[in-house]
Amino acid sequence: MTKHIFVTGGVASSLGKGLTAASLGRLLKQRGLRVVIQKLDPYLNVDPGTMNPFEHGEVFVTDDGGETDLDLGHYERFIDENLTRDSNATTGSIYSHVIASERHGDYLGKTVQVIPHITDEIKRRIQLLAGDDVDVLITEVGGTVGDIEILPFLEAIRQFRLDRGRDSVCYVHVTLVPYIAPSGEHKTKPTQHSVIELRGRGIQPDAIVCRSDEPVGEDLCRKISNLSNVPLEAVVSAPDAGSLYEIPLVLHDEGLDDVVCEILALDAGDPDLGEWEALNAKVAAATVPVRIGLIGKYVSLVDAYLSVVESLNHAGIHHGVDVEIEWIQAEDVEGLLVADRLRDLDGIVIPGGFGPRGIEGKIAAAGYARENEIPCLGLCLGLQCMTIDFGRNVLGLERAHSSEFDPTSPHPVIDLMESQRDVDDKGGTMRLGAYVAQLQPGSRVREIYGEDVVSERHRHRYEFNPRYRQRFEGTGFRCSGESPDGRLVEFIELDDHPFWVATQAHPEFKSRPNRPAPLFRAFVEAALRRAEGRNPQLLQVDAADGE
Repeated sequence: MTKHIFVTGGVASSLGKGLTAASLGRLLKQRGLRVVIQKLDPYLNVDPGTMNPFEHGEVFVTDDGGETDLDLGHYERFIDENLTRDSNATTGSIYSHVIASERHGDYLGKTVQVIPHITDEIKRRIQLLAGDDVDVLITEVGGTVGDIEILPFLEAIRQFRLDRGRDSVCYVHVTLVPYIAPSGEHKTKPTQHSVIELRGRGIQPDAIVCRSDEPVGEDLCRKISNLSNVPLEAVVSAPDAGSLYEIPLVLHDEGLDDVVCEILALDAGDPDLGEWEALNAKVAAATVPVRIGLIGKYVSLVDAYLSVVESLNHAGIHHGVDVEIEWIQAEDVEGLLVADRLRDLDGIVIPGGFGPRGIEGKIAAAGYARENEIPCLGLCLGLQCMTIDFGRNVLGLERAHSSEFDPTSPHPVIDLMESQRDVDDKGGTMRLGAYVAQLQPGSRVREIYGEDVVSERHRHRYEFNPRYRQRFEGTGFRCSGESPDGRLVEFIELDDHPFWVATQAHPEFKSRPNRPAPLFRAFVEAALRRAEGRNPQLLQVDAADGE
């Protein structure tokens, strides 16, 4: 029977519940256990798909087309498992289901209430991922203890131990132990109040993860243990780590996975952390600087590009380089071009996005990279901007654009497919989730992937306009990957350029710390070569083995 771990948080948001859940998942997986992770979000949106990136950050897309919370990206990267849309549930989706069921008559006229109907639906969502093929299901509850909107989730997970039995459920509480500089000491009071609030909801934590900027000493851990009724060995110090990928090792050294296995009566051996330790050694050794300009619309909130950043870091680890990201507001690009400030970059990434703001800056950056032989990687909207640049400035297609941004363009090189035009629901026109692409023999992307057919995840509505394909091809611009039926362009590249490659997909969603996404790996290699050419003092790195 599947065992359950519930991760809650207190005092403040963004303490690292998601990373704690992901790290614990990795530790349990390294013990030979089959692990799945999910996120329960208390906001009323049905999913993050239409939420403002400045508020919510990145929308992480699963293979089956789920638009989910960015924490699922952490989960996938740490446990190296592809999750599904069922790994993310929101208050909005839960209430929508319950209301639809009531309208359908499923409750036989009963009064529909938060308890039991909403809590039962929450428990049903949790149980969807349990089964004979899952040893441990880790569920992160978003928000913080004390929030009004989190109460039904706390009630549901409280009931879970009654339903499943004491040794089938473990509660892990992540809380803040702040350091007060004037007094020169850590304070446990926020943690005490957080635990009191959680116990007031009927949940006694089995383990407490103490987040702080510096290690929490044993005396303070003992104080927290006494006041929270949690054994001393289950009060874990989790100070800030130099790298995300150190966190599993830190938590293991503190014994969190041992405590969880004991509480859940899991018969599992010690974790094999050799691969993870080797990864962290490579992280520490990645010191050769490479400057990458990320031309974005949401750069004031870096979480909006979380998977892109992590994919660049994965490729950097592979090649032994330290990727230094220059956050460049797309609307500022044209001014930067006048000042020639992009010339010092070793590579440029043009990521995805929606809406017209900053589009001309992205197009200008694509053109600058093309003309100055700066490695350039386009992702989703990035492919569209690179196509527009080439259409305007090489093929002479005046006012070439996307019909999304200029419906009156005489040359809509990016457009909706005919099958999408009559669909009123914008969500209905989206290509979401994993799609297969056939790579052109002899192309750079075929060489990068080492396969004829690849699958990447998508999240977009507009496509390369097939009516213009003949005008582009044969000019040095190559449509190097397409859908199996040949209708959709999935990859483009430029001949005789160090690296000017784009995809309509989001390969960043499948990148792993020990297995970087192929396009990112090749892009960082090209950027490293440019860095070495501009600065011969840099160490020569063997890109084939990352040494």
